[in-house]
Amino acid sequence: MKNNKKIMKVVTIVGARPQFIKAGTLSREIQKHNNIEEIIIHTGQHFDINMSDVFFKEMNIPVPKYNLNINGKDHGAMTGQMLEKLEVILKQENPDWVLLYGDTNSTLSGALAASKLNIKIAHIEAGLRSFNMKMPEEINRIITDRLSTILFCPSSIALKNLNKEGFPNKIINGLQLMYNVGDVMQDGALYYSKLAKRPVDDFNEEFILATIHRAENTNDVKRLTSIFEALVLIASEKKVVIPIHPRTKKIILKNKIKTNNITFLDPVGYLEMVWLIKNSTLVMTDSGGLQKEAYFFEKPCITLRDETEWIELVNNKFNVLVGADKKLIIEAYRSFKFNENFTVELYGGGKASQKIINTLLL
Repeated sequence: MKNNKKIMKVVTIVGARPQFIKAGTLSREIQKHNNIEEIIIHTGQHFDINMSDVFFKEMNIPVPKYNLNINGKDHGAMTGQMLEKLEVILKQENPDWVLLYGDTNSTLSGALAASKLNIKIAHIEAGLRSFNMKMPEEINRIITDRLSTILFCPSSIALKNLNKEGFPNKIINGLQLMYNVGDVMQDGALYYSKLAKRPVDDFNEEFILATIHRAENTNDVKRLTSIFEALVLIASEKKVVIPIHPRTKKIILKNKIKTNNITFLDPVGYLEMVWLIKNSTLVMTDSGGLQKEAYFFEKPCITLRDETEWIELVNNKFNVLVGADKKLIIEAYRSFKFNENFTVELYGGGKASQKIINTLLL
């Protein structure tokens, strides 16, 4: 029988490994629909040695049709070159929708290119705010939200942020502008939980998982030293495991920051990181995504930042903000009363991708 359904074409623009993991979750949902064609563009923003063909196969993520290989440049040069190349591809592909994730330069470039070509934009992870305009990510996410046709929020607080900024929560051109659909990262966490891989290193005892990579910490020797002074003390009581980024390692060595008792790992793939989160007793991080993944796998989290976009985790005491203050870090480790009721549903329960695709098909 002939299928007369109109094919909806979507172009997904991504540039970093976390975005591929989120986009892969949506791609698996798209593959359930024979009336959607997806084209993936990789800007190349973050060069990642782990993103080989094996990565795409293991993670069940479609290989990008285009790779722009734009990386290692300042924000302006990177954004400008991406904008130029994306415009050419979008004219050629002429999609119904451009799908964007989060807050990278790739996200901003995609929003600028699509909006100038009058192509509809769906922003996934819309409405997140740290209220820190010194963060490039904050600028990227605010502009992308303003240019998007439809905003898919990961939480009720993200939706409230948009309401406070004057976004109209009403029907425009047949579409509601904003939806709280939940977080695609939770969809992905549930999927990849079954594929988690134990790292090569032996873990026969309880451990705390820590990650430090954010520039506000690594570029400030005082902050970094304060964090590691706290981690060294904690590590004397309980094993602390840190998958260390080469850049962070270089800064630690250059400034002779003490790391006694801490167990360092080479950078791990996502499936190994999922195993580490699942098998840890506590997460300590300055990562945005890892704060949520700790919650998804029912682990308390100490966040080594002065603010977070995921304020609902703090409000519900699954997470505590301590900045880089040695005293606060140790106090949080020893005495903070975390919420142990992980049945509280904050991010949609793993149905975000389904809701997003069903909405785009309306």
